[in-house]
Amino acid sequence: MSDTPTAVSAPSPAPGAEEYLALDFVNSAVALPGGHFIDLLGTPEATNRWLTEHGLAPADAGVQEMCATQLRSLREHLRTLFTARVAGLPALPAALSAVNDALGRAPTATLLCWDEKNGPYRAAPCPTNEILDRALATLAANTADLLTGPDADRLTSCGSTPCNRYLLRHGRRYWCSTRCGDRARAARAYARRTRPQAD
Repeated sequence: MSDTPTAVSAPSPAPGAEEYLALDFVNSAVALPGGHFIDLLGTPEATNRWLTEHGLAPADAGVQEMCATQLRSLREHLRTLFTARVAGLPALPAALSAVNDALGRAPTATLLCWDEKNGPYRAAPCPTNEILDRALATLAANTADLLTGPDADRLTSCGSTPCNRYLLRHGRRYWCSTRCGDRARAARAYARRTRPQAD
């Protein structure tokens, strides 16, 4: 369930999200200070909105709870893979299976179609029931590209508690947003001020 109080808004996309849709997808469940949590895929309507905003579904796709659940499940598997990559641990087989299953969902053959005015053309089929499969495959492929590409070593988790987002590190920046960086610096300053002084 999503907790979206009106006073709390989702942070802006983390560094690297403009390059990798998978980062934005994994970061669509956000832990915030004060015990707040935002799930941008928390309801079928929110899921449809997220997919539409990211070019993965038309606004009228009519996402149902079953589809939203499948996307949230893939998101957790991707988060597991990101965590393993950042920590230098082996990937869980279930997470790899979920990604490979999603990769296999997208039809690769374009069909021959015919337009009455312009004649024959090739196009990929995309009936409503395939929208989810295409979205899952796109997100899985983007994850695979990130984890096997040149930016994989830049993948890190936000260094500000309680934030649970991932980002691509730029230089020494380990925070997903200015807000998280400010919070981490304030916590360090507070810890220095309250540390007992040696005699």
